[in-house]
Formats: sequence, structure tokens, C-alpha cells
Amino acid sequence: MVGFAVVVGIAVSSNQLAQILSVKSLLGFLTGFSISSFSMVTNDIYDVGVDKVNQPERPLANEKISIKQAEGLAIPILVMGLAVAGLLGVATFAIASIFAAIGWYYNYHGKELGLAGNALVALSLAIPYIYGAVELEIYSINLAYLLALTSFLAGLGREVLKGISDVEGDKIRKIRTVALVHGVNTAKHTASALFMSAVISSSFPVLADLLGSSLFVYLELVSIPDAIFLYLVARTMMMKENSESLRLKGIALLGMLLGLLAYLVAGLYI
Repeated sequence: MVGFAVVVGIAVSSNQLAQILSVKSLLGFLTGFSISSFSMVTNDIYDVGVDKVNQPERPLANEKISIKQAEGLAIPILVMGLAVAGLLGVATFAIASIFAAIGWYYNYHGKELGLAGNALVALSLAIPYIYGAVELEIYSINLAYLLALTSFLAGLGREVLKGISDVEGDKIRKIRTVALVHGVNTAKHTASALFMSAVISSSFPVLADLLGSSLFVYLELVSIPDAIFLYLVARTMMMKENSESLRLKGIALLGMLLGLLAYLVAGLYI
């Protein structure tokens, strides 16, 4: 999905379907795929103890794969991602390096920072769209940057929501989630506010007059993820069992994907 997000960033920045099939698009996909894979693997390495409580089915937690084997996978995919980014230019290499550093720091220590740690994850969701725009040397505000903002807000809300179901496991590593530090009720309000902010931010392309002839197409498409996030706001506030947040975070992911498609289609229609 991160690799695809880079392709989307390219597509909505160029407004040309042909860019999706370009070499730059392929290299951008490989960058996002590799760097995010590195982050995922290192997350499992650092989180073995937590996963034995929260998600014991994970390959390191149930010892199907050793930590040494995981480390042997993480380094090559990191090198590949940075090498591909370097082929595209200095700016793309710098962004990929920052992306990789954020992923490693979050796994090593950042997740213990609570909301700030959640923000690092959300930033990792937003960076790929910006990376796609930078690949084309486009730095002015366009749909890619606004999509990055909406993804950041929705992703941050999802991370806060996720912390509600992970309270017991997070105590082991002293991960200072909003739910653990301030209580589940505060986490519900925070997640709901962030989901609502994501809905509001989806109107920015309209307010910035960036849609042209695709205005009505965008409004029709974005109404679906907006409705999903409004549903999440209501269900989160009404939630009685902490375990329900696991189902809701999956719905949030669906809303994020549909929002991405709304921006993509609108970008290609301009």
C-alpha cells in the first residue's frame, strides 16, 4: 500500500494516466515498498515481547522465524530502497532516508512517546504521497500534499484508536498511548476529533480550487470515505468494549483507502 501511495502521489501531481506506467512510477513504488517493509520487519524485532501478548500469531512472537533471520532481511531491503531513491535524485534520497529513520526510531523508542509516537506512524503514511510529488519536482501545494494531510489525520486517529485494544500488551513495554496514560475515554475523544479533522480536510481541495472539471466527481467519491469516518466518530464514542476498537481500526483503513481513490480519480479527471 505504501508503494501504491507513491504512485498515487505521482498520478495526482501530474494529472496524467501515463505517469502511472512510467519508470519513475515503478522506482517510486519500489522505494515505498522497500522502506515500509524495512520498518515492518524492525517493528516485529523490537516488539517481540509485546506481540507475545497482543498478537502471538506473528512469526517472531511464535518463533517461526528467528530475530537473526529478520535482521538478515531488514538490512538488504533498506539498502535497496535507499539505492532506488538515490537513482531518482538528491531530494528523493533525502526523503527516503528520513522515512527510514522515522520508521526505525519509532520502533526503537518512538512508540513509547504516546501521541507523538502515533504522529510518527501517521507521518509515515503521509510521506509517500509527498515523495511522489517530489519525484516530479513539484513542490507547490496540489492534491498530493492535501491527500498527505488527510492521510496523516486519519492515520493518527487510527493509531490512537488502536491503542485502546492494546492496553494490556502496551504495559509491558511502557508504551505511553493516550488510552494507557489518559484513559480510554480520552482516547475515544481524541480519535474521534482526528477522524472529524480528516473529514474537514477532505474539503480543502474544493476550497483551494484545485479540482477544475473533476469537482463533482470528487465530491461524489469523497462522500463515501467521509461517511465512513463520521460513522467511526459515532461508533468510537459509543464503544463499550475495548476489543471493539480492533474492528473499528479496520474500518478506518477502508475509509483511508477509499479516500485515496477519491483523490486519485479526481486528479486524473482534471
